[in-house]
Amino acid sequence: MGISRSIRTAVIGAGPRGTSVLERLLANWAAAGPAGTLHIDVIDPYPAGPGHVWQPGQSRLYLMNTQSFYPTVVPEDRELAEPLAGRTFDQWRALQQHQPEPTLTEAERAEVAGLGPADFPSRALYGRYLRSTLEELLTRLPDGVTVDFHPATATSVRHGAEPGDPAAAPARTPVRFDVVLDDGTVLTVDSVVLALGHLAAQLNAEQRELLAAAKELGLLYMPPAAPADVDWSVVPAGQPVLVRGMGLNFFDVMGQLTEGRGGRFLTAEGTSELTYQPSGREPHIIAASRRGTPYRAKATLTGYYPGAVQLRYCTEAAIAKFADSGIRPSFDYDLWPLLHRDAIWAYYSTLARSQPGAILTDPAEFLRALEESLRPHAHSAGKWEHTTESVIAVHVREAQRLDLLGLAAPLAGRSFGSRAELDAAVVNYLLDDARRSALGEDDPVKMAIGALHHGRAVLKTAVADSGITDESWVAGLRGWFESFVEGLASGPPALRAAQLAALARAGVVRFVGPDPKFGVDLLARAFTAASPWVGGGTDESVDGGPEAAGMAGVGADAAAGSALAAGVSATTMIEALAPANRVAVNASPLLEQLLAEGLVRPRLMMTAEGIPVQTSGLDVVPHPYRPLGANGSVTEGLYVLGLQLSATQWGTAIAAEAKQNPGPVYRSGQRTLRDADEIARDILDR
Repeated sequence: MGISRSIRTAVIGAGPRGTSVLERLLANWAAAGPAGTLHIDVIDPYPAGPGHVWQPGQSRLYLMNTQSFYPTVVPEDRELAEPLAGRTFDQWRALQQHQPEPTLTEAERAEVAGLGPADFPSRALYGRYLRSTLEELLTRLPDGVTVDFHPATATSVRHGAEPGDPAAAPARTPVRFDVVLDDGTVLTVDSVVLALGHLAAQLNAEQRELLAAAKELGLLYMPPAAPADVDWSVVPAGQPVLVRGMGLNFFDVMGQLTEGRGGRFLTAEGTSELTYQPSGREPHIIAASRRGTPYRAKATLTGYYPGAVQLRYCTEAAIAKFADSGIRPSFDYDLWPLLHRDAIWAYYSTLARSQPGAILTDPAEFLRALEESLRPHAHSAGKWEHTTESVIAVHVREAQRLDLLGLAAPLAGRSFGSRAELDAAVVNYLLDDARRSALGEDDPVKMAIGALHHGRAVLKTAVADSGITDESWVAGLRGWFESFVEGLASGPPALRAAQLAALARAGVVRFVGPDPKFGVDLLARAFTAASPWVGGGTDESVDGGPEAAGMAGVGADAAAGSALAAGVSATTMIEALAPANRVAVNASPLLEQLLAEGLVRPRLMMTAEGIPVQTSGLDVVPHPYRPLGANGSVTEGLYVLGLQLSATQWGTAIAAEAKQNPGPVYRSGQRTLRDADEIARDILDR
């Protein structure tokens, strides 16, 4: 790199992505053998390393959604500069079991002692890993490097005075930036990295109305938030609590309001079935979501991806052919048909292997016919699905045929005469899903989902950097596929499904049903929710068991005020949702300033009708990712990493993937670390 001058850069955000930028700056500086100086200002109100989300002091009931073998903050790519320190999380876990750091707390030591590579660690322990990695890096600073940490919030980034004579400056000499912090500090730097991570967001119109009604009527409304930021003690015990959202955040809420209040899950004697022993301090949880059911649980596997599933159609090589041919593919017409084929093959090949009795003919004969029907280009566009359905109709018993899209909506098309009937259906779904998870690679449904999981990793590379058409991104990838695949492949550990079933059987959790409508009953002074697919008396909807007397009759009042005959009501409503990851609505003084002054702008995409729509992320140019200003020019010296790239990358929230993870290594797995490396090298090259 030939570095021979003084460089000062600011990294805004000190969580995993900011830590990766710092690590890459140090590694590339050391590899270049520079003669100058490098000063790095790291800015975050939360402790550096863990940042906001991964604070080591949070409840250990909050689990990661990946196993120990998965995450890393340090790259393993041999093409990149060698790290000066650090290791993957799983390597750190194994090291702590044999040579624990003296500063580990008793709780951390206890968790590490019983944690295996395929177990799900707490977010708190991952935060401890991040802090340990940062501390180790700081003990190995190369010559000429200094680092300052600023426990403050950056409120603005503006162009400062140019260094020296602008007319004589080389083309790549940047205008400097003044970074203003909320403690009054002003940092003048050559470049700025926005590694902002998860941010708070403004409430949408409906949420604002609910909050206003809560203030007026004396109700408790808890808007979307990071679960570790919430004071769960304010949720009243023994009272109905309406919880909207049954994705990953729901299980965080569930844990805090049950185990977090002293309840215990026990294994029934002679069975593997869980039961719940309440503490008496739980609220009565009424769970609602569009599907009416939670995300499907993860299968029990030895790796992140099922080894029994090998992609045959939606492969990285197949995707590369589009680019090689100069084709910008459509998601619905070019990419999804390939992954759809893989899911079908994964399901039926597993079915033929694990349940041969489901095949009406010779299983080998069936698989040969299925393979022929799935061959790309063997049939004209759109005909392959009809041909495949015909093959399946001949060879497979009707009860065992796959309804792929239906897997994400298990209650679709069903009506329930009473809330008790609905609750029983959801419990059956949860138990069946947990049973399938336990079967792992022998369950056809979980292997079809496994193919989608594999394919998602391939698609992340395929769609990045305008890899698909705008209309495909808006209507296909983000329009329907994202919620579909997340509900199937991004679910919680299987234990959570079994726990929820136990809570439902104990009367601690009940359900609203699909397609719920929410409101406020001014007469009853309560939040309301009802599903059009659930009927029956409202007394059933609030009967939470022997301790639920305080809920009786509330539904009747709600019905009188809102005409929702099968509705439920509660004086507390919790949004079990993460704050919206949309730069235009993020409650960040820095982003608001950058947008207002035109240094950055949200990305617009065109729909199939030619209508521009604002996307969730910043408009950027690669590589490295630099934002476009309001006038369309590149803001040189300003870089973006992570969640705010959600309009040019798909799936920006997940951690980087360690290569030691059993199974295939996809290029998208360490994308964030490569992005951080590109930023670091560009900063040092400037």
